[in-house]
Parts: sequence; structure tokens; C-alpha cells
Amino acid sequence: MKEAQIIELPKILDPRGNLSFFESNNQIPFEIKRTYWIYDVPGGEIRGGHAFKEQNEFIVVLSGSLDVAVFDGSEEKKYSLNRSYYGLYIPNGLWRRMENFATNTLALVVSSTSYDEKDYIRDKDEFIKLKSKENDSI
Repeated sequence: MKEAQIIELPKILDPRGNLSFFESNNQIPFEIKRTYWIYDVPGGEIRGGHAFKEQNEFIVVLSGSLDVAVFDGSEEKKYSLNRSYYGLYIPNGLWRRMENFATNTLALVVSSTSYDEKDYIRDKDEFIKLKSKENDSI
């Protein structure tokens, strides 16, 4: 099974301010095809709530904090993102939702594919059925 994982990014310390970075196929295990950011999320709102068939993602919280719940069809794990030098790699085939956004949180997301609505699985029951079929065929 593919698993989400926290990846520590390089951190260049400088008295004038620190710098972190990531590069395609270096710190993150895919070529970046799309970049977007999430901000101004009202209190109590949830973002995500879907899975991807092909797309892989990497999420970095540049400012503030949030939690990412990742579900593989049978088990859910939560990851707290609150440092700009840690990111969460989420491979395809996992359900994810982002929640508990702190005020003024800014999250940067890079993905391995261009936007394609057909790549999304937006119904959690459908996702669970697909995962069950995958497990039955193993």
C-alpha cells in the first residue's frame, strides 16, 4: 500500500531569515505539473474530501497550520502541518481532507498532473468500494 509521508525540506539558516525549498524529483518524488495555494479558509471549513486516481500531491503550509486526514479505505491517519520546512507527500489512491485551519493559514500544493476532473473520486462510498475491489484482487 502507498502511504502518505512527512518530508523534511532543506533549511538554510541565516540571521536575515531562513530559506527552504523543494525541487521536482529531488525532495518530492514526482515532476511538478501544477501549483496552487489555499488561503482565507473560514473557521470550521474543510477542504479536499476526495481522492485521485493518478495525481500525487505535496502540501506545504507556508504560514499558519492545518491538519490533513488521509484514509486508505480502512485506516485514517492525521498529519499536522505547522512548519514551512515540512511537507506532506500524498500518493494517488488515498482519500484526503484538510481541516482545522488556523486563521490566515496559507497552504501551497504542488501536483504531478495538470487539472483533470476525471481524475477525482469525490464520493467516499465509491472510493471505499474501489479500495475493497483492489484488496480483493491481491
